[in-house]
Amino acid sequence: MKLTACRLRRRTVLLWLAVLTLAVPAALAAQPLLRISLENTEDHVQVKAVQRFAQALADRTRGELRVELYADGRLFRDRDVVAALVHGQVEMAVPGTWQLDRFEPAVGILLLPPFYGRDRNFISEHMDDLVDGMLGQEINRRLEESTGAVVLGRWIDLGPVHLFTVRRPVRRHDDIKGLRIRYAGGVVNEMRLAALGAEPMLVPWPDFPQRLAGGEVDGVLTSFETVASARLWEAGVRYAFEDAQYVGQYVPLVSPQFWRRLPESLRTAVTETWQEHVDQARSDAAAAQAAARRRLQEHGVTIVTPSTAELRRVRMLLNETGQEMIRRLGVDHSLLPLVPDP
Repeated sequence: MKLTACRLRRRTVLLWLAVLTLAVPAALAAQPLLRISLENTEDHVQVKAVQRFAQALADRTRGELRVELYADGRLFRDRDVVAALVHGQVEMAVPGTWQLDRFEPAVGILLLPPFYGRDRNFISEHMDDLVDGMLGQEINRRLEESTGAVVLGRWIDLGPVHLFTVRRPVRRHDDIKGLRIRYAGGVVNEMRLAALGAEPMLVPWPDFPQRLAGGEVDGVLTSFETVASARLWEAGVRYAFEDAQYVGQYVPLVSPQFWRRLPESLRTAVTETWQEHVDQARSDAAAAQAAARRRLQEHGVTIVTPSTAELRRVRMLLNETGQEMIRRLGVDHSLLPLVPDP
């Protein structure tokens, strides 16, 4: 029986659809997938910076590389993400330095007392030089060696990290005593809070707002931007003690299995695209912290800023516990001459 022209055309279309249905999954399977796991909310300056990188990389590779970004800890929490990278469960993450001293003690150097209470001039003039220079390069080398992950390039900034509280204001350092303070990680952060008289509480970020609102903690060690992007005044944050306990930074890490599978051309594209976005990410972080500080004040958060002399006094007191922090971290003493004097 002869087919009519209409039926013949329809059969041809169906045949081509069948071929495409088989071909598309095969093409997708052959296309490398770069999933980026982040813990912060989508409004956070870190997530926005990594989103720009992801979009630029997708545009640059023109379909050779699929790039997907997952914020809010939807894939992994930062505390768990290094293990996920090493086991090939995710391709890229950008965790904070405070999550990494468990894997490489040298990362914790940047949280030690000499970095406590530093002003904006110190941060702008010294921190980038430290992490881009000999100290940062050696930390990166050791981090790659200890974890197996690939450090993609220069770090991006979060900015100064302060103390925020709910029911009780902190007007001076003595007011910290007895407060249950959430921290994200890091042996030095735990020891510093304890030395200041607080009760350190390790709580993953996705769990924190609920536990704060429920009264389980009295405050949090974090940045203006992180408080603002998560709208923590809605969970009860009312006070800030602007003591710059350390300068938060994020380290770009890539799964070793994923990196080995990439052709050299795509490795170059990923590395160069990241490098091109670091300077903007750093300047955006500084601007975001300033804007977030103003936003918190608009939402009724009272900010107390200790004097430079008071911060230096406390920095010197904390430095007396520095040797115990170094011992607990297990830091290689050969790196300590690279740390600025307190």
